[in-house]
Amino acid sequence: MIFHETQLAGAYIIEIEKHSDSRGFFARSFCRKEFERHGLNPNVRQANISYSKSRGTLRGLHYQVQPQAEAKLVRCTAGSIFDVIVDIRPESPSYNQWLGTELKAKDHTMIYVPEGFAHGYLTLMDHTEIMYQVSEFYAPGAEQGIRWDDPYFAIEWPEVETLVVSKKDQEWPMWSDLDIHFSR
Repeated sequence: MIFHETQLAGAYIIEIEKHSDSRGFFARSFCRKEFERHGLNPNVRQANISYSKSRGTLRGLHYQVQPQAEAKLVRCTAGSIFDVIVDIRPESPSYNQWLGTELKAKDHTMIYVPEGFAHGYLTLMDHTEIMYQVSEFYAPGAEQGIRWDDPYFAIEWPEVETLVVSKKDQEWPMWSDLDIHFSR
């Protein structure tokens, strides 16, 4: 596995190292020892799949608060997505900064999202699926979100003809409306 640091503290783009032959290839998509060596949370409590039938489906920006904050390892397994993470850790040098990257099933690239980040994505193809491993169990009482179109972050989402957003994701608060703990 090849770990590429991003401009957001603790977040990585991870490429697989393919071992190819006439049959195809073999690669590791997770290794506890390599995660520990890079200082990343290696715990996996759940593995989730999210399928979106239409291009332009936007999910997020989601996170869980302490003590159920989640680290995530996200990979697109069918289609492609524009994946976005936002650092909402007040003590972080990259606090309030966001990163967007395209994850394509054919590339097998992943993104590691540390605890204390909001996460969301936009599907770029019909019939897109992602799989993500999380370090904590889903806890409905710890689930939080930020509006995907919050002007404070000014995330540059790709343009799509039709945007599909759930009612729940449309109703998340703007960053400036959250408790002082999460404000600037």
